[in-house]
Amino acid sequence: MSVLAAMFGVQTEANRRRDFSSGNPMAYIVIFVIFLALFVLTIAGIVTLVISLSS
Repeated sequence: MSVLAAMFGVQTEANRRRDFSSGNPMAYIVIFVIFLALFVLTIAGIVTLVISLSS
């Protein structure tokens, strides 16, 4: 949940400190890559849909 909140810029300073002091960096990297891929695929899908509907 911390990664999702951080991606939108709404994470509190206390949560950020907790995550960096006790979290596993590899878990955050994996979650970030998954969310990034989902974001890119969603944008690509929306663009493809809009282009196909405008033709």
